[in-house]
Amino acid sequence: MNKESKVLALKYRPQTFDDLIGQDVVAETIINSIKANKVPNAYLFTGIRGIGKTTIARIVAKSLNCQNDNGSLCKDNLCENCEAITNSSHIDVLEMDAASKTGVDDVRDLIEFSRYGPTSSKYKIFIIDEVHMLSKQAFNALLKTLEEPPEHVKFIFATTEIRKVPVTILSRCQRFDLQRVQFKILIDHLKWVCEQESIKFSLEALQIIVRVSGGSVRDALSLLDQSASISGDDIKSETISFMLGLPSRLSSIEILENIFAGNIANALEIYDNVIINGSNGEILISDMLDIIHLSTRLNVLGESKEDVSLAIIPEGEKNSISKISKISIPGLTRAWQILLKGIEEVRSAPNPDEAGSMVLIRLGYASDLPDPSSLVKKIKSKLEENSNQTDAVLNKSHDKSN
Repeated sequence: MNKESKVLALKYRPQTFDDLIGQDVVAETIINSIKANKVPNAYLFTGIRGIGKTTIARIVAKSLNCQNDNGSLCKDNLCENCEAITNSSHIDVLEMDAASKTGVDDVRDLIEFSRYGPTSSKYKIFIIDEVHMLSKQAFNALLKTLEEPPEHVKFIFATTEIRKVPVTILSRCQRFDLQRVQFKILIDHLKWVCEQESIKFSLEALQIIVRVSGGSVRDALSLLDQSASISGDDIKSETISFMLGLPSRLSSIEILENIFAGNIANALEIYDNVIINGSNGEILISDMLDIIHLSTRLNVLGESKEDVSLAIIPEGEKNSISKISKISIPGLTRAWQILLKGIEEVRSAPNPDEAGSMVLIRLGYASDLPDPSSLVKKIKSKLEENSNQTDAVLNKSHDKSN
C-alpha cells in the first residue's frame, strides 16, 4: 500500500459529483438545478452513516461558489474557491457540528454572521452536520432565517436521524434521501481502490467487508484499510473474519442444518467450537438471522430469479443456503422469529454465549413442532373423526332400541 498519512476513507473521499459512489440520481438532480439557476434556500441530506452526506454538502458548496464561467461544475479543484473548500479553509463556507454546538446562542451567532455578504465568492454557505442534535430553541431561532434568508446565504443540513428534525424545518428544505450503496457497486469500488494502492485481495474478503459495512462507503474503506494493515497488503477472508471476530458463514450454516435435522447436540458442539475460536453468541445468532433471511428470499423468489441479496455470496455458501431454503416458509419464518427474539435475550443476558446456546436449543425443539395450519387441519380431522364415531355409536344404540 502507498505509504501516505491519509487513511483510505479520506484519501478517496469524493471531491466532485463525478466521484460520488451510488448516488447518481441525487447528483444529477442537484447539477440540473444549479445549471438552471434554481437553487433552494436550504438542502437537507439524510441517510445512514458513511454514505456521503457531508461530502455531498461540500461538493454542493463548491458547485455554488465555483469560479468557472463556462456553466460547468468545477473539476479537480481547479479554482481557488473549490480548493479552499476542500481544505476547509474558505472564509465564506462555515461548517458547524450540531452535536457539539446545540444551543440557541450558537444558532444566533450563525444568524448574525449571515447578515454580512460573502467576502470572495457568490454565496455564504452554512453546512450544519448532525442537525437533529440542535435544541428545540435553536431550531425555533433558525426558522425565520431559513424561510427567508438573504439572497447571498445558503444552508446545507446533514442528518442520520431525519425523524428528530422538526417538520417546520423539513418543510423549508429541499430534502434528499441518500441510499445505501448497492453491494456490487461497492465491491467494484473496493477493487478499484485496491488496484490504486497495490493491495492484493480475494473476492471473498471484499464480500465480507461489503456485507459488514451495510452499504456505507466510509465503513467499507475503513475496514479495507484496517485489513490491509493487518495482512500486509494481502487481504484474505480469514484475516477479515479474525479481525472482526466473525464466525465462518459455513459454520453458521452447518449449525442451522443440524438444528433443522434434529441434531441439536451436533449443533451445540459446532457452536461451542466457534465460540472458543473467538466469536460470540450475539454475532453467531445475528449471522444465522441473515442466513434465514437469505434462505427465505430464495424460497419465495426461486433460484432462477436474480436477487440482489444473493449477488455477493460465494458459490459454496449459495449451495448451502439453497438447501436450507427448501424448508417450508412456516418453518423458516418461525426460525426467524425465534432467532430475532433470541438475539434480544443474548444482548441483555449476563453471559451472551450461554444465552446463544439456549436460543439454539429452543430453535431445535421448535423445529419439530408442526406449523399452525397443520395443527388446524389435524384438529379439524380429529373433530370430524370423533363426530363420526359419536354418530356411529348413536346409530348403533338407536338400532338396538328398535
